[in-house]
Amino acid sequence: MTVDFEECLKDSPRFRSVIDDVECDVSELESRLEKLVKLCTGMLETGRQYCSHSKSFISGIRDLSQHSKGDSMMSDCLLRFSETLNKMIDSHLDLLETTQLAFKQQLQTFVKEDIKKFKETKKEFDRCSESLDSALHHNAEVPRKKQHEAEEASNALTTARKAFCDKALDYVLQINVIQSKKKFEIMKFMLAYMEAHFSHYQQGHSTLQDLETYHRTVAGQLHQLVLESAREKRDMEQRHIIIKQKDLAHNDSLVEFKADAPSGIVMEGYLYKRASNAFKTWSRRWFSIQNNQLVYQKKLKDTLTVVVEDLRLCTVKPCLDHERRFCFEVVSPSKSCMLQADSDKYQQTWISAVQSSIATAFNESHEDPTAQRLERATSVSAATLDPSRLPRDSVDKKVLEQVQRLPGNAQCCDCKEPAPEWASINLGITLCIECSGIHRSLGVHFSKVRSLTLDSWEPELIKLMCELGNATINRIYEARIEEMTIKKPSPSCTRSEKEAWIRAKYVQKKFINKLPEMGIRFCCRSRGNTLERLPGRPEKSSKPPLKPKPGTLVRSPGVSRGISVSSPTALSSGRVAADIEGTGVGEDLRNLHPGALLYRAAACQSLPTMADALAHGADANWVNNGDENRTPLIQAVLMNSLVACEFLLQNGASVNQADSCGRGPLHHATILGHTGLACLFLKRGATMSAVDAEGKDPLSIAIENANADIVTLLRLAKMREAEVALGQSGDETYLDIFRDFSLMASDNPEKLNRRSYDLKLTTL
Repeated sequence: MTVDFEECLKDSPRFRSVIDDVECDVSELESRLEKLVKLCTGMLETGRQYCSHSKSFISGIRDLSQHSKGDSMMSDCLLRFSETLNKMIDSHLDLLETTQLAFKQQLQTFVKEDIKKFKETKKEFDRCSESLDSALHHNAEVPRKKQHEAEEASNALTTARKAFCDKALDYVLQINVIQSKKKFEIMKFMLAYMEAHFSHYQQGHSTLQDLETYHRTVAGQLHQLVLESAREKRDMEQRHIIIKQKDLAHNDSLVEFKADAPSGIVMEGYLYKRASNAFKTWSRRWFSIQNNQLVYQKKLKDTLTVVVEDLRLCTVKPCLDHERRFCFEVVSPSKSCMLQADSDKYQQTWISAVQSSIATAFNESHEDPTAQRLERATSVSAATLDPSRLPRDSVDKKVLEQVQRLPGNAQCCDCKEPAPEWASINLGITLCIECSGIHRSLGVHFSKVRSLTLDSWEPELIKLMCELGNATINRIYEARIEEMTIKKPSPSCTRSEKEAWIRAKYVQKKFINKLPEMGIRFCCRSRGNTLERLPGRPEKSSKPPLKPKPGTLVRSPGVSRGISVSSPTALSSGRVAADIEGTGVGEDLRNLHPGALLYRAAACQSLPTMADALAHGADANWVNNGDENRTPLIQAVLMNSLVACEFLLQNGASVNQADSCGRGPLHHATILGHTGLACLFLKRGATMSAVDAEGKDPLSIAIENANADIVTLLRLAKMREAEVALGQSGDETYLDIFRDFSLMASDNPEKLNRRSYDLKLTTL
């Protein structure tokens, strides 16, 4: 809005109205510009704070990239993106500087100079306007008669009018100037501000466009990482569920022997070590077997302390006479070291690991000219320290020959390498040294490995190995390899190929049939080319089998002539016989639950069928709710099958699980007079204090049945428990007697049928 100069000289009402409108407009413009100035100042301060914090954030990203130097993909991604972000923040700072410069040059100058000058001119105009009004009023009041006053008033009016016209013209000039200037000053500021934004975003777009190819590459890698992370999460959740289902408080499978570990550490874990000082204190240390040495340390950064410098010059043996449990001793020509594990399985694992490491050390140094001298020195040292090892060579050779004569056992079960000298006792197969190391890495819940030449073998374990063999087990675990056209690894294959095969075969069980094939013929036990008749099955006859009269004494199946038991025994054996009678030799039992098949096979002493059932997921502690909650182990006891009981125990059967009458395997062995089985269960940790529903423990049952051998065993075991409870180590008599009973139960079971009918009277 412009004002005409002519109108200002007239000082007309139109001029005064325009002046009022202009003054209101300028006043409103000033308030709005002051508000905009305040907002712009706040925006600039906030923007600088944002840029400062962004710079700190980018510095943190760079620090993170330094931490991720080991991961080239992540480190490169963080560095490149941080550089791009830093350029964009610098561009943002340039935007703020440009905005502040335009803001100062346009808005602040307009407010502080132009509007201020307008307001000062307005004040002078108002003052001159008031002076003019006063002069006009005075001039109008002068009377005619006072000529002198009239002239003075007229002169004052002329001066006031001239001053008013000058200021009015100046004021109109300021009005017109500010009206025209406010347009281009505000537009100029906005244009400079938008040009700064345009430059900022154009520079950002150019910077990001240079990163477009790399951004797509990283996005693809990120997508792959997300997929892999999802798979890993699913696998970890499944593994978490599997591990959580285990009894972690007694999980001895966490300690594994790995003969070909990439790190060179074939075995490691915590053991207690007895000090060699006068106080004989025990300290917990982290032990490991590496580089053919037994070493330990307290903390990771501590220097390794060498216990045995060369494993070929040492031997290891359990310390059964020590007052502390699970102790074993590593003995070398220069010193001995007493160690203690956390459990019996842990102790056996360490002993086997040391023995296997000794054998591996000899195999690795077979070309060394001093190897034979070391071997002779080791054997002499071992024989001197443990006299029971003196005749081991001939015994071990006999075991090796006996086991290798079985069909398929002359070659490794998994890679067919000839002359295997290792075995898995719960599977009943022979293995080469490389496959045995892989089997150890699976854990004892899948495979328990022993050496056919270096370890001692109980008679029942030898019988177990002879009942199964590579051919039998491969018919189960490799039933579908021809159908699936899968090639079995050869001895020349790499360890990784063998390990993949073994895990697929025994852990994932990819090659077994959907249904147990041996369920058709499980009632027959195969020994060579002959079939034994099941105990309790009568000969073919036209006459029905005689049933025992109530109150008469009946021999249980598998008990030699001359052993008779009371009615509870007759009931048990009769029920087993009835179960077997109801099962035809040709009956197809493949559709049975694996646990039920294991239960039926245990009663028939068919180890191949039992192995087949276990391969198909049978629980060794399966409970038959329809038969007094009995387990497969109790069924094997009722049939007096030492080898079936040993097989179930090696595959995780509980030696103390009782039936609905409160009778465990030891109770049934005592009732039936199976001395060999009672000896086996006592060696495996059977509880003697457990009582059945009638309140009888195994010792009272043995005394009642006048079984002298079992009474002797139970009393010896009870004395041994009392000695251990009092902290006494005892002597070797206990172990010698148990060893004799085990050998007799395996080789001459008829000698264990001694009864003393005066035993009850003498005890009472």
